[in-house]
Amino acid sequence: MFMTHTGALQSEENQAFLRPETAQGMFVNFKNVCDTSRVKVPFGIAQMGKSFRNEITPRNYIFRSREFEQMEMEFFCHPSESQAWYKFWRDTRMKWYTDLGLASSNLRLREHEKDELSHYSCGTSDIEYAFPFLADGDFGELEGIAHRGDFDLRSHMEGKLVAKDGQLVVEQGPDGKPKWKGSGKDLSYFDDERKERYVPHVIEPAAGATRSTLAFICEAYTVDESRPSPELMKFHPRLAPIKAAVFPLVNKDGLPEIAEPLYREIRRRWPAQYDGKQSIGKRYARMDEAGTPYCFTIDGQTKEDGTVTVRDRDTGGQTRISKDSVVAFLEEKLRTSI
Repeated sequence: MFMTHTGALQSEENQAFLRPETAQGMFVNFKNVCDTSRVKVPFGIAQMGKSFRNEITPRNYIFRSREFEQMEMEFFCHPSESQAWYKFWRDTRMKWYTDLGLASSNLRLREHEKDELSHYSCGTSDIEYAFPFLADGDFGELEGIAHRGDFDLRSHMEGKLVAKDGQLVVEQGPDGKPKWKGSGKDLSYFDDERKERYVPHVIEPAAGATRSTLAFICEAYTVDESRPSPELMKFHPRLAPIKAAVFPLVNKDGLPEIAEPLYREIRRRWPAQYDGKQSIGKRYARMDEAGTPYCFTIDGQTKEDGTVTVRDRDTGGQTRISKDSVVAFLEEKLRTSI
C-alpha cells in the first residue's frame, strides 16, 4: 500500500494509506444497497476511481505507475451458481476487448494455476496483452477476473480470515484473541424465492482503465508503407476520438456552403472535424493519424447529383453516397461495428 502522512508533522500517529483498490467500499455498502435499492441476488455493484500502489520502480509509462484509474465490479451471487457466473464474466470481459479491436494474437486469456491462487480464491483468470515494450513472448495484465468466494463479506463481518488446516478462520493474535475484528454486522442475504439465508459469493472483474487505453493505442498503431503518409491509427470506430471528417475539395465554388451544414449535422451526433485547408491528400493523412474512420468530401459532382465521396480509413477505398444519407451511414457503421 502507498503510505503517506496527514498534516504537517510526520509520525506514526498521522500515518495514512492510500487505497490500493476501489473494491472495499462496495462490500461495505452491500447491505445498504440490498435494503435501499430492492435488488435481488444476483446483482453487481461497479465503480471507477483512483487507486494507488507503492511501486518501487515505476516504468513503462502508464502500464506501471503509482497512481492509476481502475474499473471494478463486485458481482454477488448464490454459492451454487458462482462457478457459472465466474465463467460468464470471464468470457464476457474477454469479449469486450476483442469486440473493441484487440482481436489479434497479442491478446490472451490465462487461467491461474493452483499454486498461483490466493488462499481464498476459487478461480482467477487474467486478460493479458503483449505490449510492444515488453520482451518478446511476454504479456502484461490488463484485467483480472476473480472468484473470491464469500471471503470478503465474511471478513467484514467477522474479521481477517486466514487459511488453517484447509479452513478459513479468523486470524488470532499471540493472546489467542482475534487479531483484527470485523464490523459484527450481518452481511448475509435472505433469498425469498429459495427460502434460504446465505453469504453471497463474489465474482470480481478488476481492470486498469489506463492500461486498457495503452493497449488500444498499441493495437491501433499501424505502418503502411504503400501509403503516401504511412503511419495511421486503426482505432475501432467506437473508440475513435473523431468519428468523421468533412472536407470541401476546394475552399471555393460554393463547396464550403454545402460542406459546413453537413458538418454541423454530423457534429450534433458525434465528434467530427471540418477542414478546408491544404490538399485533399494531406487532409486524409491528418485524419488517418488521428484515427478518424470515415471522411466525407464535397466536390463538383456534389453540386450536380447531391452525392459525396466516402473514404474508408483502413482500406483507403472511396465510394459515393447521397449527401442526405451520410448520418444514416455513420449510424449504421458505428452501431454494427461490434
